Amino acid sequence: MSTSYPRDMIGYGATLPHAHWPDNAKLALQFVINYEEGAENSVLLPVTVYGVAMALERNPPAVAAMIAAGWEVASHGYRWIDYQHVPESVERQHLRKAIEIHSRVTGERPLGWYLGRCSPNTRRLVAEEGGFIYDADSYADDLPYWDAAHGKPQLIVPYTLDANDMRFATAQGFNSGEQFFAYLKDTFDVLYREGASLPRMMSVGLHCRLAGRPGRTAALERFLDYAREHDRVWITRRIDIARHWIATHPAAE
Repeated sequence: MSTSYPRDMIGYGATLPHAHWPDNAKLALQFVINYEEGAENSVLLPVTVYGVAMALERNPPAVAAMIAAGWEVASHGYRWIDYQHVPESVERQHLRKAIEIHSRVTGERPLGWYLGRCSPNTRRLVAEEGGFIYDADSYADDLPYWDAAHGKPQLIVPYTLDANDMRFATAQGFNSGEQFFAYLKDTFDVLYREGASLPRMMSVGLHCRLAGRPGRTAALERFLDYAREHDRVWITRRIDIARHWIATHPAAE
């Protein structure tokens, strides 16, 4: 086709890079807790928190607990709103405000970004800001990749909408903890099997108000136990995956 198209419909195609995860891991497994409320769920493994700046600012004890636990706190934007039709100038202002608040309440600027409900300008605004090691506003692959569409290469560490407890709150989603566990297990099994030749990445999305309910926490506990029964699984934070990818697969010159 002669006309240009803004979306990359090919990705890595048939030529996948070898991730070379630490300790020859077949799978990099990471959990994301979306912090959008006023309470935090305790998970005893390294995780990434997607922190909405307004929510972080309103609960200093929760922020202190995240930092004390050694969790990564990535930015989930300034407010949990849909930016689809927000003017670009307002979205840019909110991005800068998110960074300012995040830096003040956590002691350091965010290195990861995930807005979730983006506008057509979001990816470009993040790249132009220039301070994020990775952008997670993508669901395009099971591996990180570089996006050079906005002036300089920006690392993308894709997130997930399917291995995500948000499906408890959507139509035709999970209606029991057993369904949640089965879906996480099946996802893990496929990626772990594929990872024997070309290592993969698995993201699990969690929310305090969803996975924090007892009947769902039990399913998450079962999945954690299942994952730990396997060798060569790197349970880590998204920032660690990003830094590894930059060191192992730097952007093309």
